[in-house]
Amino acid sequence: MNRTYALIAVCAMLGACALGPDGKPPAMPQPAHYGAQPQAELSVMAEGASQRFVTGATPVPEWWKLYRSDALNALVDEGLRASPNLAAADKGLVAAREQLRAQVGSSLLPRIDAGGQATRQRGLGIPEAGPPTVLYNLFVGQIQAQYTFDLFGAARYENASLAAQVDQQAFQLDAARRALAANIVTGAIGAAALHAQLDVTERLVALANDDAHDAERRYALGSASRADMLAAQQNAASLAASLPGLSAQWLATRHALAVLLGRTPDRAPDDLDLTGLTVPSDVPVVLPSELLRTRPDIQAADSALKAAAAQVGVATAQMFPSLSISASMGKGGFDWPTALSGAGALWSVGASLSQPIFHGGALRAQRRAAIATYDAAVEQYRQTVLAAFQNVANTLAALETDSEALAFADTASSKARDVSADAAARVRLGAIAPRAARGSEQQYLDARLSTIRASSARMSDTAALFQAMGSPVASAVRDAQQVSKAP
Repeated sequence: MNRTYALIAVCAMLGACALGPDGKPPAMPQPAHYGAQPQAELSVMAEGASQRFVTGATPVPEWWKLYRSDALNALVDEGLRASPNLAAADKGLVAAREQLRAQVGSSLLPRIDAGGQATRQRGLGIPEAGPPTVLYNLFVGQIQAQYTFDLFGAARYENASLAAQVDQQAFQLDAARRALAANIVTGAIGAAALHAQLDVTERLVALANDDAHDAERRYALGSASRADMLAAQQNAASLAASLPGLSAQWLATRHALAVLLGRTPDRAPDDLDLTGLTVPSDVPVVLPSELLRTRPDIQAADSALKAAAAQVGVATAQMFPSLSISASMGKGGFDWPTALSGAGALWSVGASLSQPIFHGGALRAQRRAAIATYDAAVEQYRQTVLAAFQNVANTLAALETDSEALAFADTASSKARDVSADAAARVRLGAIAPRAARGSEQQYLDARLSTIRASSARMSDTAALFQAMGSPVASAVRDAQQVSKAP
């Protein structure tokens, strides 16, 4: 008995030692700023507004409300509530939590089962001693218990690995939720911008048709050449040819937005008014050191790293002894009175200790495979962090160039509008021909198209930056901890 106690004590001390990596993420470089050039504090003024990049600020949970559009808020709320993809991911997370509860209960607690058996059998007898066959009944009822000591932490490592995988799913769900919100915002902005471009392009086509008809009349009167008439007709046809593609793009964007909202494409929402959206003035820029905790994709990679580290412990613990105990107690007999009496008592107690000796190198190979998987998870974590830095840097650079492009486009559009208004006034006074005013209006509409594209690009890239900043640290960590402690 003393030897048994000593063996159990030695196994417990060995089991307390770490058999795998600690699962801590590797140290990552902390850049002074995200891009190749430092980020300016204020963007270029465009359409009467500039954006301030608040370095060190925390992410905004419901950032889409900064666009100050009730219609946009309603679309995002509907999508987060009715999206089948989010619902499926949420149910998958619930299933993963229940699987974790099941594994923890089955691996760390004793297993107790109750069973009963009632049979009637025909057995061969000994002819010299009795009848050639024997008919008899057998009644057995018992309770069985079994427990395996987790001496080296194989079960605990396995549970830790599964808990980390559940955390990973939770962070992936958070990333999917934020991606859905960003896709709805950019989809609604894109649909509104395409609608505005369609309206402008239709007006351009109408003006080009007027020019073509005017050229035809002037050619008939001999005041214009045939080349001038053909050029005007070709210009009108080219502009009209751009309408079907633009319309198809607009409808495809509306259909995609409807599906994001959980609707059928025929129930696509009405387009927003692009001029009714306000570009957010303050945009948070999380510090690179904090981005490691706010980005759900980085947190998911961290959880995958912890799961892989725990699997190394599992593979190592499987190379050490395993101790199990079992016991059963019940009643049995060839008839009910005997089975229920004291004479029918049945019981058993046993223990088993097994030590792997030779498995054809399988256990060592499995441990080497687990270590290689862990090393791969470390590198994947590094790549995820670098990709996150790149994502933020590209989005910040895009926002800066968007503001510059919008400023130039807005200036050009403003000047072209003034020229068009001046030409229209001169036409009314009879100073110039109407076709000159149409040319000025066409130049203004071309500039207006550039302004619409630049304005929608700035709003969409702003949404992309809000998404790139991730979730507030407190809520993300709290969700993950709740998942880990769910059992």
